[in-house]
Amino acid sequence: MKFTIPLRNSATSIGKKLTAQQKELISRILRVDHAGELGADWIYRGQLAVLRKNPKVGPVIQHMWDQEKHHLRTFDNLLAENRVRPSLLRPFWEVAGFALGAGTAMLGKETAMACTEAIETVIGEHYNDQLRELLKIDTPEIDKLKTVIQRFRDEELEHLNTAVDHDAQKVSKGVLIASRGDDLDICNLGSVTCWTLDVN
Repeated sequence: MKFTIPLRNSATSIGKKLTAQQKELISRILRVDHAGELGADWIYRGQLAVLRKNPKVGPVIQHMWDQEKHHLRTFDNLLAENRVRPSLLRPFWEVAGFALGAGTAMLGKETAMACTEAIETVIGEHYNDQLRELLKIDTPEIDKLKTVIQRFRDEELEHLNTAVDHDAQKVSKGVLIASRGDDLDICNLGSVTCWTLDVN
């Protein structure tokens, strides 16, 4: 497994080399984050297919989708550069993501925004957990990855706040299932309570 994440010139890098266990952790992070961004891309695609002409949320969903497309391209590149296989469940996540986005949008803009709030809450927590793990690794070899995750986390939390600003919390409680690579998140819409199942 080759790692090419570093931004710094290797001649000036100071720090420990990645262990095999750390490389496996980073591979999992890249694979899971790629799958999560893939799911988000298809969720927003589905929402926009239904709500594109809504003057209040159409442009908002387009903006969030544009950011998600950038996130996905970034993780596409990181997977390729580091020779990490993507999730084997990609076709399923694409169909499920589109169905979730379009389905919640058909129930109304508030339900679409509740979906966004629930998903982005889970993703924000997920990225925070990853950052805590990566901060334990003392090598500049992963500085770029830490920066990418921190920036994307902030943008996901911006999406969460946008969803709340657009009436996400007006939706009564329901259950939402979301994917993060090899994990499933089951979210209770309205209270944004989530449980994670590992489906490796």
